[in-house]
Amino acid sequence: MEKEHTYRVTAWWTSGQTGITKSSSAPNAIHFAAPAQFGGLEGRWTPEDMLLSAVASCFTTTFQAVASYSKFEFIDLEVAIEGNVAKTSSGYCFTRIVIHPRLRVSHEGAQARALELLKKVKGLCLVTRALAVPQEFDAQVEVRNTVLVS
Repeated sequence: MEKEHTYRVTAWWTSGQTGITKSSSAPNAIHFAAPAQFGGLEGRWTPEDMLLSAVASCFTTTFQAVASYSKFEFIDLEVAIEGNVAKTSSGYCFTRIVIHPRLRVSHEGAQARALELLKKVKGLCLVTRALAVPQEFDAQVEVRNTVLVS
């Protein structure tokens, strides 16, 4: 397996209060909007939903990989994520993200191992570890045929 992988996502503001985002690895685009609390539309994915979905799906796929590697059998895993956004002195930001995994196993003897694996996965999930990664910014502003690069 390669040591580095690159993923690409592009988003476009389409009109009014909506946009679309598309991944280079998936055929379907996702329609999104700002949250209704910020003047967006009801019934659309929001950036906040997508961030929490990334945490939930990463935790789920990481657990599956760890369980498989550990030869640990389970019946079902459901991961609910709760995120709080609050206004701070620097603007709105996530102030808390809580991961609520619910794992079903076939017998009582598997509970301790299950909890151990869940805790291990919390530290291995790429998305939760990435939330603290430094970000780079590479902006471009175009005016007709002229490009301004930051």
